[in-house]
Amino acid sequence: MINSHIIQLLAPKIQTFPSGKEFIHLVGPIKLPVNLDGETHTFQWYSWMKSEKAMESRELIESLATAELAERQQSSVLVYGEFAEAQEALIRMHSICHTGDIFGSKRCDCGFQLEQSMKMIAAHGAGALFYLANHEGRGIGLFSKAMAYLLQEEGLDTVDANLQLGFTDDARNYDDAIAVLRALRTAPVTLITNNPRKLAALQEAGLNVGGRVPLWGDRSSFNEKYLQTKVSRSGHLAENDAWAGEETLLPHAQA
Repeated sequence: MINSHIIQLLAPKIQTFPSGKEFIHLVGPIKLPVNLDGETHTFQWYSWMKSEKAMESRELIESLATAELAERQQSSVLVYGEFAEAQEALIRMHSICHTGDIFGSKRCDCGFQLEQSMKMIAAHGAGALFYLANHEGRGIGLFSKAMAYLLQEEGLDTVDANLQLGFTDDARNYDDAIAVLRALRTAPVTLITNNPRKLAALQEAGLNVGGRVPLWGDRSSFNEKYLQTKVSRSGHLAENDAWAGEETLLPHAQA
């Protein structure tokens, strides 16, 4: 039994709301000082988990010790500035990349995009970086991604490697992140992305998307084929391309 004082301390920091047929439990904000190029920027960190039913705070907290959450990744979001009230805010829907984000792998540009997005959000003054834990390998998981990497070393590109393992090219789903975004902000957002599917997911959910900011960089001989495949086969926008739907977005996002 968890002490009632502990429940009282934590309960105000927990939000519960539906996402499809399940429920999201969002905990935060938590102050998180982050080092970006030698400067400390303080973000507000949230994490969330899903359950099949809506739980009261006490039930949720008392279930943690037996829920084996370490066996299942949970997603989170870093919020910067006055995110809820700011007139303009940048957001990044970032898919976890164990090899790129943690190990600094040059086979992709994920680690660069993660750090650069945080810098862009801090420079802008308001925004949020969603770190989506169930998006590894475009939604196939870390072990399957290792298999896909082996196939890529035999000459297959990222798309064919996923397809040959029985997956779709991109199995990612943004419903939970969209539900969390709605809980944190209702004003327009500008999305940091090269991927029209992310823009479409937000717009189809009825979110107020005010624009897009491209994010390219960290090109090398190690990831050249990977980046080319993003554009030629996965539908990503090249550096100077515009999305077909961008004529409906605010002028500041057209650059």
